[in-house]
Amino acid sequence: PARRVTLAEALAYARAHQPAVVAALSRVRAEQANADVPRAQYYPQVGVTAQFLEGTANNTTASYLAAPFVDLPRIGGTSFSASSASATWKPSASTLAGAGARQELFDFGRIAAQAAAADARVVVASRASDIERLDIELGGEEAFFAVHAAQSILQSSEDAWERALVHRDFAQAGVKSGLRAPIDLTRAEADLSRFDTGRIRARGGVLAAQAVLAAAVGSPELTLDASDGPLAATDLPALSNALQMASNKDPRLRLAIARLQGQELETRAVAALLRPDLRLSAAISGRAGGAASSTANEEASGSGTLPNVPNWDAALVLSWPLFDPTINARQRASRAAEEVERAEIDLVKRELVSSVERAYVDVDVGRRALPSLRHELEAARANYAQAEARFKAGLGTSVELADAEALRIDAEIRLALGVFDLAKARANFGRAIAEGL
Repeated sequence: PARRVTLAEALAYARAHQPAVVAALSRVRAEQANADVPRAQYYPQVGVTAQFLEGTANNTTASYLAAPFVDLPRIGGTSFSASSASATWKPSASTLAGAGARQELFDFGRIAAQAAAADARVVVASRASDIERLDIELGGEEAFFAVHAAQSILQSSEDAWERALVHRDFAQAGVKSGLRAPIDLTRAEADLSRFDTGRIRARGGVLAAQAVLAAAVGSPELTLDASDGPLAATDLPALSNALQMASNKDPRLRLAIARLQGQELETRAVAALLRPDLRLSAAISGRAGGAASSTANEEASGSGTLPNVPNWDAALVLSWPLFDPTINARQRASRAAEEVERAEIDLVKRELVSSVERAYVDVDVGRRALPSLRHELEAARANYAQAEARFKAGLGTSVELADAEALRIDAEIRLALGVFDLAKARANFGRAIAEGL
C-alpha cells in the first residue's frame, strides 16, 4: 500500500527534495560563489618563477615592470650594444629565479562595480528558484487533489458494481422463478461486466495518480497516497487586491525586474574597465647571464646556469586604459540588452494580469458549479431509488434501472471532477498571486 501523506507534508518534502528545486537552489549557491570572484581582486597576489633560457643576448641593459595595459617585450640585459658590428650568433645561457607580490591599492570603483553586477546575478538566480519552487508546489497540489478525485471515482465505481451485482442476483432469481424475462438477466449481466471494467480502470487511475504525486514531490517511493483532509480553501480576495498581491510578489515579474537591474549594473561594470588602476608591486630575484661583460673581463660563474646575482625591487604602478574600442562596443551591447529587459517587464506585466483574471474566473465558476453538481447527484440518487423500487416491484424494466444507474454514477463522477476542478483552480489562483511566497 502507498504511504499516506497530508498536503502540507507533500509540499514540505517537495521543497526539500524535489530535484528541480534542489537544482535551482544549487544555481543560487553557484552564483553566490561567483560573486566572490571580483572581490578576490582586493587580496594580494603572490607568485614565483624559475627560468632557464639558451639563446643570443644582443640587447642593451634595461629594467622595468610589465604593465597590464602596456606590453613591453624584453630580453635580459647584457653588456653587448645593439649595433650590428658587435652582434654575435653565439648563444649564452641565462637563468632567473624570483618571487613577487602585487597588491591592489585603489581601483577607482572598478572592482565594486563588478561585485555589484555579480550580486545582481545572485538575485536573478534567487528569483528563478522562487519560480521553480512555486511551480513544483502547484504540481504537487494538483497531483494531491487528483489522487482524491481518483479515489472518489473508484468508490463510485465499486458501489455501482456492488449494486449491479445485487441486481444481477435479483434478476437471476426472478428468471428462475419465472417472474422475470430472460432479457432482464442478460441486461443485468452486461451491466455487471461494464461496471466491473469501470472499477478496474478506476483502480488503475488511482495507482497512476499516486505515482504522479510521488514524482511531483520527488519521492523515491513509486507511489504516495493522499490522506483524508480538507482540500484547499475557496475563499478569494477581491480581484483588485489579487492583482496588487501579484504585482508585489510574483517571482516572474520580480525576475524580469532583477534581470533589468542586473543588466544596468553590468553596463556600469563594463564602463568601469576604463578607469585607472593603482597597485603596489614588489619582487626579489636571483639571476645570471652567460654572456661576457664589457666592463669586467670575466665570465659569470656557472656560465649563467646558476642564478646567484641578487636583485629586489618595489614599485607603485598606475595604469590607465585611455581608449579601448572593445570596451565601448561592450557598453553599447549591454545598453541594447537593457532595452530588451525593459520590454520583457512590460510583457510579464500583461501576462500576469491575464493569468490572475483567468484564475479568478475559474475559481468563481468552479465554486458556483458545485451546488448544481450536488443537486444533480441528489436528483440522480432519487431517480435511482425510484427505478430500483419499480424494478423490484415488477413495474420497471432492466433498461429503466440501467439508465438510472448510469445517470447516478455519472453524477457522482461529475461531482468528484467538479471538486477536483475547484481545488485545482484555487491552486492555480494561489500560484498566479504568488501566495506561497
